[in-house]
Amino acid sequence: MMVAESISGRSYVAQDFAQRLKNAEDPRAAQAVRLVVDAICDIIAKLQPTRMELQQIIAFLTDVGEACHDTRHEWVLLFDVLGVTSQVEAQLAPKAEGLTPPTLTGPFYRPDVAFRKDGESISLDGRGVPLEVVAHVQNLDGCPIEGAVIEVWQANGDGIYENQDPDAQPEFNLRGRYRVPGSGRVSIRTVRPAGYRVPDDGPVGALMKLLDLGLDRPAHIHFRISAPGHRTLTTHIFDRTDPCIADDPLLAVRPELLAEFTETGDGGLRTEFRFVLASNRSQDIQS
Repeated sequence: MMVAESISGRSYVAQDFAQRLKNAEDPRAAQAVRLVVDAICDIIAKLQPTRMELQQIIAFLTDVGEACHDTRHEWVLLFDVLGVTSQVEAQLAPKAEGLTPPTLTGPFYRPDVAFRKDGESISLDGRGVPLEVVAHVQNLDGCPIEGAVIEVWQANGDGIYENQDPDAQPEFNLRGRYRVPGSGRVSIRTVRPAGYRVPDDGPVGALMKLLDLGLDRPAHIHFRISAPGHRTLTTHIFDRTDPCIADDPLLAVRPELLAEFTETGDGGLRTEFRFVLASNRSQDIQS
């Protein structure tokens, strides 16, 4: 006769479910599902939800699914605000000390962006406070990585990306690709980005409000840097003076990614940032 809990304290439901998975064709999928069921049973044992609360959880997950469509990815947003995406990126990242931390890509990346010349602006409409980003790309030995490709994209001074705002911004505004010369240094001219609010009109936004969690992302610029023989790095740099810097709802802020935007005296700003990529050598990849 089965009892609610085994002697070890593990739910009999979790034990029974794990037993049924022994002949699964895909061992990796079976392991993942078993761990999910183990975790859910553990949460139920600790939280002891009522039947009504269980129905509320099911209703929330249903609402998340129904909120997804061609231009809205509510499941992605949920995984982002719960920190799941950032945790996966952190676990997949090379672990050698001194490497630039990776971050999540986010929903606004576009791969089909034209190359710009060193020092050329990605601001196609010229609106906003001018900002020069001087990017240095190097390996762990401090050597420049000639031929690396920097992809950059950001929101404008109103916190809006070009592909959110096709009627008001030129296509590919505030996006560009740069090839790194032998010096390892590239000048990217742009405008100061503003932070923005993650979507709050759906079930994920309602959950964040219920938990009294912030919805405002601090101002940032996205980078993806690739080079032969090196691990591709996708990351942000953040404006360290942004008031939301400690409360990023996507949990992407790391101390190593904070940038100082300094005044240049002509009404513009400048920041300099060093990106350190891992090579494919084992000592760069392992912890």
